[in-house]
Amino acid sequence: MLSPTETVLDLLNLTLKNDTVNKTDDDYIPYGQRPETYIVPVVFLIIFVVGVIGNGTLVIIFFRHRSMRNIPNTYILSLAMADLLVIIVCVPLASILYTVEAWPWGSTMCRVTEFAKDISIGVSVFTLTALSGERYCAIVNPLRKIQTKPLTVFTASMIWLLALLFALPAAIISDTDTEVLSNNKEIAFCTPFGKNRTSRTMYTKYTVVGKALIYYIIPLVVIGALYLLMAHRLRKSAREITSEIAGPQSRNQARARRYVARMVVVFVVVFFACFFPYHVFQLWFHLHPKAMDDFDQFWNILRIVGFCTSFFNSCVNPVALYCVSGVFREHFNHYLCCRPLNSQFRSGYHSSVVGAGGDTTVVSLRRSIHNPHRSSIHINNSSSKTFNNNLHRQQSLQLKNNQQQYMLAVPPSPTECMVITSSGGSQKR
Repeated sequence: MLSPTETVLDLLNLTLKNDTVNKTDDDYIPYGQRPETYIVPVVFLIIFVVGVIGNGTLVIIFFRHRSMRNIPNTYILSLAMADLLVIIVCVPLASILYTVEAWPWGSTMCRVTEFAKDISIGVSVFTLTALSGERYCAIVNPLRKIQTKPLTVFTASMIWLLALLFALPAAIISDTDTEVLSNNKEIAFCTPFGKNRTSRTMYTKYTVVGKALIYYIIPLVVIGALYLLMAHRLRKSAREITSEIAGPQSRNQARARRYVARMVVVFVVVFFACFFPYHVFQLWFHLHPKAMDDFDQFWNILRIVGFCTSFFNSCVNPVALYCVSGVFREHFNHYLCCRPLNSQFRSGYHSSVVGAGGDTTVVSLRRSIHNPHRSSIHINNSSSKTFNNNLHRQQSLQLKNNQQQYMLAVPPSPTECMVITSSGGSQKR
């Protein structure tokens, strides 16, 4: 997330440059005469409203619907909570940085906003990397269940802990500082690089480069490599399926894996596209030796665009999820538009890798019946043919592609289920 205090520092540095070179305030444009003074607060109001409603609805969907608590959605919940953190803590303060000239909230809020901002960035980028890794494992080893829900919760918790550790320097070093302009006007600003000292210039460069590497370049390379390997594996799997007699089960599983992979790609592309202008400007401004002299209208527009798009990332994930996922779209319409849920979502009878099971090796079909228990039929493409009943009245039918056994589950009444096999026999359970 673009640090609002870094933007204040940049504005101050540019103002000081003009004062130093021209020894006059003629080049200084008052805030009231700048278009961004009126545009940026409106943009941030939209970001706040959409972000709170969208991410808040995602949290409600996850906790109120048991069928949505799967492995990919656990990571999506973590993203939503990180976005809510920065929207609630940082967006209200950052929205007026183009409206006021000085930081009015003191050093404590300076540290809090910098700390929350770095936590949100860390959780977002590390979660996207973990989600890409989980999709890679699901596609490369579809029959080997590496990820489990407890492991996913543990991974998400470690991501938050790692993000907290990386954000500690911001909480410790960030502070307010003051500068005096040529007209004896004193401006207070919040900086993540600490108070003015001899080592601040070098620390600033190392911090900017370090954040670009940890929060942008390295994750982008890792995620890009994972998706190249996934694409190679999917092409290879497609050739294997066409060369064999593949049933609908194999095709459904391949389609489900590709669907979730595309969904993660959307999140990754949105994240890195939103932060690209920010990192480009920060690296140029703090590393280019003549940045102060070469700063022109192009870099000013890029700075403002990067400032807005980095916060825009916090509200765009629910919108992207609404566009790519039919399951989430149904739930969003239910909570935001007061539309009744489709019968298959209301009864829990649906098959979706992001809405029902999250396991790309299993297509889960769940149906609620009119008693306190629920019958569930799971069709699993595995090598064994065991038939198991558990205490929750779940019936598991093991299906093999190379054998002539197909099983159809039909619930003729609320209290019984008729299983008809290809040999013509029937059993009542």
